[in-house]
Amino acid sequence: MTDIVLDDRGDRVVLSHAGRDLAHYVYRPTDVTLESPRPYFSPLRTLGGAVVSLFRPHDHVWHKGIAWSLPVVGDENFWGGPTFVRDEGYVQLANNGEQVHVGFASLDSGREARIVETLDWVTEGGELVFTEARAIGATILDDDSWLLTFETRMRNATERSIPIGSPTTRGRDNAGYGGLFWRGPRSFTGGVILSPQGEGGEEMRGSRAPWMGFRGRHDEVDRTSTILMVDDPSNVAHPPEWFARTEQFACLCPAPFFSVEREIAPGETLTERYGVVVADGGLTADAAAGVAAAVASRWGERA
Repeated sequence: MTDIVLDDRGDRVVLSHAGRDLAHYVYRPTDVTLESPRPYFSPLRTLGGAVVSLFRPHDHVWHKGIAWSLPVVGDENFWGGPTFVRDEGYVQLANNGEQVHVGFASLDSGREARIVETLDWVTEGGELVFTEARAIGATILDDDSWLLTFETRMRNATERSIPIGSPTTRGRDNAGYGGLFWRGPRSFTGGVILSPQGEGGEEMRGSRAPWMGFRGRHDEVDRTSTILMVDDPSNVAHPPEWFARTEQFACLCPAPFFSVEREIAPGETLTERYGVVVADGGLTADAAAGVAAAVASRWGERA
């Protein structure tokens, strides 16, 4: 397989292959505080050039392609927008934190391109609550698909325990979003969710699975693409509950804090790792299972 080239442009790293952009990793966003500024991948493309992400949709302007986003970090919000408050609903509070890029330890192009980054998690009030070491990888799987990997190591930088949860842990039923969140194109609305249990729709939200996928159709061209997200077996909630939607909009999120908050002690490090397969064509659930197994085997080889 040929190389993936990384090009640092000062505010983003562009990942490209064979002269075509695959993803922009924007590490210095210009978002306002209300949107909880944080690095994100957008646009995200298949090898064939189809865009499979959505940036700042009007219904949820804090959705940014693919981003590591957490709505409940103690009393802080690193997701964006209002915070769900028990018995009150969503309330806009002065608690929209920011993930601040500190620097890159390495940027390596190649057949298995790799980005190693450090970040600070800073509350709207200016407190440093987590330091993060983040590793991003990219490799070509075959003629139709490529793999994006994401690993985070978040260390509690305070002298108190910090619970990480979701709107569900704070009282909203079946709204356990938080984690590595993908928002798909508007044309994917009404698409098909894939899982080890088969193919379906909104009824899959909240179910546990080691992987999930989303098959959607593009506007303007007669083309279908698939996103497949794979949870690492070493992750804290494996297999996680999934926040997945298709009727209102297309999204996938393996949500490690969907229904149970996890306390991160002072000095403790939370580690999570995921794979995201970006594929031209419409995978079936059976085909997706095979791809997910291949991604999991790659992790096993490097354990």
